[in-house]
Amino acid sequence: MSDRNVTPVRSPIKAGMIVIGIVAVAAIAFFATSFYVVDQTEEAILLTFGRYTLTAGPGLHYKMPFGIQQNYNVPTKVVQTEQFGFRTLQSGIVSTYEDRRFPEESTMLTGDLNIVDVEWIIQYRITDPKAWLFNLDDRHKTIRDISQSVINLLVGDRTILDVIGSQRTAIEVAATELMNEVLGGYGLGIQVIAVRLQNIVPPSGVQAAFEDVNKAQQDMNRLINEGKEAYNREIPRATGEADRQVQVARGYAAERVNEARGDVARFLSVYEEYRKAPGITRDRLYYEMIEQVFAGQSGVQLVDSELSNFIPLMNLDSRTGGAE
Repeated sequence: MSDRNVTPVRSPIKAGMIVIGIVAVAAIAFFATSFYVVDQTEEAILLTFGRYTLTAGPGLHYKMPFGIQQNYNVPTKVVQTEQFGFRTLQSGIVSTYEDRRFPEESTMLTGDLNIVDVEWIIQYRITDPKAWLFNLDDRHKTIRDISQSVINLLVGDRTILDVIGSQRTAIEVAATELMNEVLGGYGLGIQVIAVRLQNIVPPSGVQAAFEDVNKAQQDMNRLINEGKEAYNREIPRATGEADRQVQVARGYAAERVNEARGDVARFLSVYEEYRKAPGITRDRLYYEMIEQVFAGQSGVQLVDSELSNFIPLMNLDSRTGGAE
């Protein structure tokens, strides 16, 4: 038989295997593109042919396969951080930082025309995942630019001593409010939770002098606190002593008034008796006055002022102490 008359026969087994493989791949692709998982710290934005469809919460969800619907998971429950003027390489009990500084971010001009190096961080959370994904393209650059402009504005309104010392907390609070206001206008879908100023140092050439100023401010605050402590200790004591003196004075005044009223009442009663019997009352008052004058005295001799005769002899015996 000639070789030209031989016709090859395809194996039905190979064709069946190819069909099974295609079906298996299609099934795997279907299931792989039909379900997605959203973590507890996330929310998912679902798009159908690139158009927003819904926002899904945590859990396992179904979507149309083969790229008809796509999901984008957004960490809405995670607090994110942006650093300015420095970079953290590894966070932990002992954090490590990048040696290189970023003066283009941290060097600022204060209100009294001094240069200061300010390092800070912001912490924010995504509140609207749809706005976060679609309203702006370069989201992180926008956040950093707005944060830098706000801190520059607030530092530029204050003197260098205020920035280094007493106004740190005020700058943090004002920066948080102002950043949220500006970012809200951009519709970025985030909320700034906190602004924390880190190292604030003057230029290296005058750093020693500013450290002396900072130490003087600390000493001033210490002395002020000591003065307030002494004030709080002495003022209540002095107030109590003043109240005691007032009460003593009021008691003395009441005593004197009562004595005066008693003297007036006694005088009026004596006056009424005097009106009834002037002579008798006059003699009684005279005797009472003499008794009061010589009360507690001994050896007293009374001589009549109208006596025209010799003074009577007195008994000088100290045992009797009287007159004969």
